[in-house]
Amino acid sequence: MNWLRALLVMLLCLPAMSALALNPDEILDNPALEARARDISAEIRCLVCQNQSIDDSDADLARDLRLLVRERLVAGDSDDQVRQYLVDRYGEFVLLRPRMEARTILLWGAAPVLLLIGLIILFIAARRRTPATPQSLTGEEKAVLKALQSDKAKQ
Repeated sequence: MNWLRALLVMLLCLPAMSALALNPDEILDNPALEARARDISAEIRCLVCQNQSIDDSDADLARDLRLLVRERLVAGDSDDQVRQYLVDRYGEFVLLRPRMEARTILLWGAAPVLLLIGLIILFIAARRRTPATPQSLTGEEKAVLKALQSDKAKQ
């Protein structure tokens, strides 16, 4: 039962974990701009942590990127302009969800194609597999089996 309580406490603390990365001095006074900044930050990859957004990361570079996003928004850039600025500066890798373009079509299509190929291979392998045919017992094996059955019947 103690492990259940510990699990519950950890699950309750999870939503607060992402709030730890954002420092109070980074928050904008304008709630609308702050909401836009948080939306953009959730889509930008931390270049240090790589599998976290800059909104969730405690790295110094993530903090710099969060501040840069807020500076661009205060300067009047649209959300797309801010994202494009970051892509121009750091490359397409900075986006947690790459854009669907001709050069990224392989990235988007590889997983479904590989899954389909794997399913086809499994289907073909299952069709080729022949069930094992049972072989009949030899005379000696039949005699041993009969002796075992008669011993068991006596007990």
